Amino acid sequence: MSSATVSGTSEVRILVDPTSERVPASRARPEPLGSIDGRTIGLLDISKARGNLFLDRVQEHLENRGARVLRFRKPTFAKPAPVDLRHQIATQCEAVIEALAD
Repeated sequence: MSSATVSGTSEVRILVDPTSERVPASRARPEPLGSIDGRTIGLLDISKARGNLFLDRVQEHLENRGARVLRFRKPTFAKPAPVDLRHQIATQCEAVIEALAD
């Protein structure tokens, strides 16, 4: 937890990091694919209503551009994807698109 003074006032605001990370994790940004022709793209359905319909359209567009598409689905949108599902996606796909909602 840290405090900060608002510019021009003596009001103190407490900023709370909900991740409880003392030092945020940093990762190198992966290189862009360049082209998706011949690449394996994963589509992750987070299990929200009609997400599969959206991903059907995305799959159609990707396949029309030469990509191989693999579909994955989280058991529930309320929790992060299980470790085994994340591992499967990471080992089988060169990129992933996650269908979000709301």
